Amino acid sequence: MATKKRNPRKTKSPLFQKITRIVTKVFLWFLMVSVLWVLFYRFVNPPITLLMVQRNIERKADGKPYKMEKKWVDFDQISDNMKRAAVSAEDQLFLKHIGFDVKAIEKAFAANQKGKKIKGGSTISQQTAKNVFLWPGRSWIRKGFEAYFTLLIEIFWSKERILEVYLNVIEMGDGIYGAEAASQAYYGKSCTKLSRAQAALIAACFPNPIRWSPKHATPYIRHRQYLIMKNMRRLGPLDF
Repeated sequence: MATKKRNPRKTKSPLFQKITRIVTKVFLWFLMVSVLWVLFYRFVNPPITLLMVQRNIERKADGKPYKMEKKWVDFDQISDNMKRAAVSAEDQLFLKHIGFDVKAIEKAFAANQKGKKIKGGSTISQQTAKNVFLWPGRSWIRKGFEAYFTLLIEIFWSKERILEVYLNVIEMGDGIYGAEAASQAYYGKSCTKLSRAQAALIAACFPNPIRWSPKHATPYIRHRQYLIMKNMRRLGPLDF
């Protein structure tokens, strides 16, 4: 008596097939929405970030008033000193990599394995992706999304646009976001007129702008300023 051969396609349950279809649709929708979102921000300036929202929630919880000082300044209007200071302080290979500094990531990973704290391996591109598209915090899931959005902005934005957005949205003090607001708060003038020393001092506070301020620079921040100015001299022209 001949035995019937089982069709492998029929072994999959209707529930499994339904879940597969849902997951596939969600994945495709996420791809489409994320790509359109990144393309949209290539031409439209991000109005607000989740970090700005979180900071004001924290201020409210502490009984402090709402504060969000920011003013968008186009790339050509930002002082060359501020651009060079940011690159010198945060990502000296910014113009050469495609979003990731592998050596810096390896150093950060090795240091974390030893339980030490050093400057993270995030590039300006990664920080921009994190600030514009994601929520604050530390987790492997968020890191995965950060890598994904970093690749997207490297593909669809120019380096000028990445640096422009970065210098307009990052936190530069308590309720202060972007180079223009920082320059007005600390020096009473536009970021178009920042000197090399002033720009370097602002950039020296980037790792923790809530703890450090150009107005009350500690010896550690002054030393960072010196190193950044030294790197600015070595950097050469920013050829975008």
